[in-house]
Formats: sequence, C-alpha cells, structure tokens
Amino acid sequence: MIAQRKDDHVRLAVEQQHDHSGRNQFDEVTFVHHALAGIDREDVSLATSFAGISWQVPLYINAMTGGSVNTGVINRNLAIAARETGVPIATGSMSAYFKDPSCSGTYSVLREENPDGFILANVNATASVENAQRAVDLLKADALQIHINTVQETVMPEGDRSFASWVPQIGKIAAAVDVPVIVKEVGFGLSRETLRVVQDLGVRVADVSGRGGTDFARIENGRRRLGDYAYLVGWGQSTAACLLDAQGAGIPVLASGGVRNPLDVVRALALGASGVGASGGFLRTLQDEGVEALVAQLTTWLDQLAAMMTMLGARTPAELTGCDLLISGGLRDFCADRGIETRQFARRSSRTDATGAIGATDEPTGSTR
Repeated sequence: MIAQRKDDHVRLAVEQQHDHSGRNQFDEVTFVHHALAGIDREDVSLATSFAGISWQVPLYINAMTGGSVNTGVINRNLAIAARETGVPIATGSMSAYFKDPSCSGTYSVLREENPDGFILANVNATASVENAQRAVDLLKADALQIHINTVQETVMPEGDRSFASWVPQIGKIAAAVDVPVIVKEVGFGLSRETLRVVQDLGVRVADVSGRGGTDFARIENGRRRLGDYAYLVGWGQSTAACLLDAQGAGIPVLASGGVRNPLDVVRALALGASGVGASGGFLRTLQDEGVEALVAQLTTWLDQLAAMMTMLGARTPAELTGCDLLISGGLRDFCADRGIETRQFARRSSRTDATGAIGATDEPTGSTR
C-alpha cells in the first residue's frame, strides 16, 4: 500500500538521521582564511538566480513526502515553515496522487499554507506528460522536479526494474510542461556525464543530490524481509564530489544530500551551486521538536549564512565561487581520478580590491555559473 510505504520512508529517514555518524565529504572542503577579506553585513544579499529562476535566499527545503494522512500533516508544517522564512520548498514524489487522487490534499496543502511561496512539484521519470502537468497544476507549482532513482528502485521490494524509457520520457516532459524542469537524484549523485545528458534533453537545472545524507538504499533495504541489499548502502558520489565533477558542465546546478549546517551551505555555494537544499535534518527537527523549532532553525541558518558571507567577503552567493578552497582526503583522490585540477580552487582570490581587502572576485576556471 502506497500510504504505508510513504509512512515507512518517513520513519526510517528520521531513524537514519538519529543514527548518522555526522561526517561526510563536505568535511574535506575547507576555506583558506584571509583575515582581511571581511565586508559590511549590510552589503550582503542572499538572493540567487539561475535559469530564469529568482530566489530571495539560496536555501530550500528539498523533496520529502506526501501521499498519506501522516505525511499530509508533515507537508502542512513544512509549508508553514517555508512561508514564515521565505524558503522555497519541494514536495515529495506525487506518484501516490496519480494512483489515488483522493490523497491530493496531502500535496496541495503546500500551496494552501504557502500561497505566495516558490513551490516545486515532484514526479518520477516514468510519469506521463499529462501527469507531470497535473502535478504542476495541483500545486500551482513554480518548477517541476523529476527525480531519478535507479538505486532506490532496485532495492525497493516493489520498485521499477525497467529504466531504458527514462531518458526519452524526461525529454518529453521537459518539452511539454509550462514551468522550468529540474532533474534531481535522491541521494546517489549526478555525474558530469549525466548532466550532459539531461542538458541535451532540454532540462534547465540539475540538483546533484549526492551521497552523505538520507540513504534510500538503506531505507528500502530496511523494508526488505531479508535485508539482502545491505551491500549497496553508501553507493554513489558525495554532493561535494558531484559539484566538483560539474565544473564546466554548462548547466546550473543545485546541491543537496548531506547538508548538515550553514557551513555546508556555504561550501556548496563556493563549489558552484546556485542553491542548496536539505531535507533529512529539517524533517528530524520537525518530528522531534515541532514547526516552531523548524522555523527557528531555518532562521538561524539564513542568519549564519549571511554572517559567513560577510566574513568571507562575498556580497552574493555567486561571489562565493571566488573564495579559496582546499580539497583534501578522498575527495581529492576522486578529483585526481576524474581529471579535475584541485589547485585552481586554492588560488581563486588572486588580487586585492581598492580597500586592500582580499576580494572574492575572480570567477573560477570551469564555473557553471
């Protein structure tokens, strides 16, 4: 039953958040500290734009849930938090709505509670063009996410086993719907080769959604009677690796997967993301402490994001791509094997501005902006 599966996903995702080790490859990205790089807080703007989309903040609540009574309550509270903080929000997969229109309210509540916010509908790559447009219409959505999740489907007991139609179907949806289309993974990462494929299909934006946060192989394996796919836990590329792999891909990228705090947001923006999403940590806060705590968390993240941009000398999120970064550990090994020159990231602020402060002004080689 779809509703039970949706509730299982939420339960297992929250359990996974409580068990998380706390480390991922964002920890292998560090800023070179320039002690005189700081600027005035009043000169910092959090606004970001990409592919004709404009957001007042570069942080968004990424796709989570919908399709059952319980998940409808969660979506209502997420929408309230998004409304109170001005943060864009995506719904979870709307496949349940296509199979049972009576659960439409568990999704449309996002628009009801957040009438003026930026909302992303979410469908899978097997959705018909008609259903993709139905999803957009139900939410009066500003954009459409198409999630691709071959690993999750493989481990899911009732998952799809036929993937060859996904590429042409994504192209059909992108050509037909009347809002920007964003292709996203669900936590296993998008390679540069995949980014080129989706760009050729007419997709406007890609959310790399890498390893490091909620692991849907682990979630689906937890739903299997024998738990016989445990060896696929940890599959894929990290979000930081995907962002490095995306250099020069020519398509705007968003980042999600393993974003734990405002520093990870700044790291992702500095690696070329136009916006950064989180879901598991926000869900844990909502479920453990309630909607007021989530509003406070989002407000704190935005305030600290602006504070770090002030410290780093970045007036906009885009200017963070001029900050000097050091890439270490397994992430550096990944870059070496994929032919990515990491030294360029350590030398991006190569001149001083008129005040004598080190400026985050030089665009990096291969920037996706």
